[in-house]
Amino acid sequence: MSNVADVLPASSPEAPAVDERPRGQYVSTYTELSREVKKAGLLGRCHGFYWSRIGLTIAAFAAIWVAVALLEDSWWQLALAAALAVVTTQFGYLGHDAAHQQMFRSAQWNKRIAQVISCGFAGLSYSWWMGKHNKHHNAPNQIGKDPDIKSNAIAFTPEAAAARTGLYGAYTRRQGWLFFPLLAFEGAALHVASIRMLLTARGQKGRWVELGCVILRVTVGIALPLVLMPVGLAIAFILVQLALFGILLGGTFATNHKGMPLVPKTARVDFLRRQVLMSRNVTGGAFISWAMGGLNYQIEHHLFPSMARPNLRKVAPLVKAHCAKHNVHYTEKSLIESYGIVVRYLNQVGIGSRDPFQCPLVQEYRV
Repeated sequence: MSNVADVLPASSPEAPAVDERPRGQYVSTYTELSREVKKAGLLGRCHGFYWSRIGLTIAAFAAIWVAVALLEDSWWQLALAAALAVVTTQFGYLGHDAAHQQMFRSAQWNKRIAQVISCGFAGLSYSWWMGKHNKHHNAPNQIGKDPDIKSNAIAFTPEAAAARTGLYGAYTRRQGWLFFPLLAFEGAALHVASIRMLLTARGQKGRWVELGCVILRVTVGIALPLVLMPVGLAIAFILVQLALFGILLGGTFATNHKGMPLVPKTARVDFLRRQVLMSRNVTGGAFISWAMGGLNYQIEHHLFPSMARPNLRKVAPLVKAHCAKHNVHYTEKSLIESYGIVVRYLNQVGIGSRDPFQCPLVQEYRV
């Protein structure tokens, strides 16, 4: 099995020369950071934040549907469709937080809230998402282990890109530019993936309840516009809502790891470096934090996945200082810069570039 020095861009043609210092020197310093964070009281729950956020989001969801019923035949309905997409995205973030045990100390409470919010309001399966997302957290950007870098639509390594020919290959060579337009289909794809998993996952506890909630949410989201509006307007409403939902949710997750180093399947990396070096923070203040559900603090979230969302901003200076002290590369970019990195990275992979970006781990362990 490879050691930490073998972590390099998945396409690199040769491994770098490595430092022969004792392996013990590279033992994770995460325990030291964890003690500091615990001492600062940043691992506590933020019940007021979450109860108020849940209440306001449900109220906004209900208000939008009331407005839809009152507006009837008006193209202003498309503005409400956009608002519904924003609110549904917020439900996605809240379901994410509950699934990570961020809201309450009781695991059961977190699970139930996550199921209600994810299935009933966002139309996404809690069980499907948990299985996929836990694998991602365990091995971010690791080839063969992280499901977020395994896709038929996008090639994340030059080897995957090289296997594509004809129209598929032509598309892949331009996949960076096409990535964000493709996100318009992500909302519908997430609903379909949730339903497919729940239909086929035999023995999955509670899957029929989840399936019923997801189908009910999706059905209502389609049926209500068709009942309340002319057919053409209703179809436009549904398409705008689904497209923007996919762009908002997918656009958030895309900034977190796309364009960061890929890790070979057999590489061993200590926990701190595994989470920090493969993640990217997005700067921008309170609005960006709201729009991205706190996931703009992706490094902190990966280091402390059960930390309440409001505390991620507070712990960031501690994490940054700790990384500087131990010479661990800490990446943060603006939203526009992050999107530019994603597009450039995917385009370079798509044309078969063997070394799209320099890997911080290679630099760190190079002689």
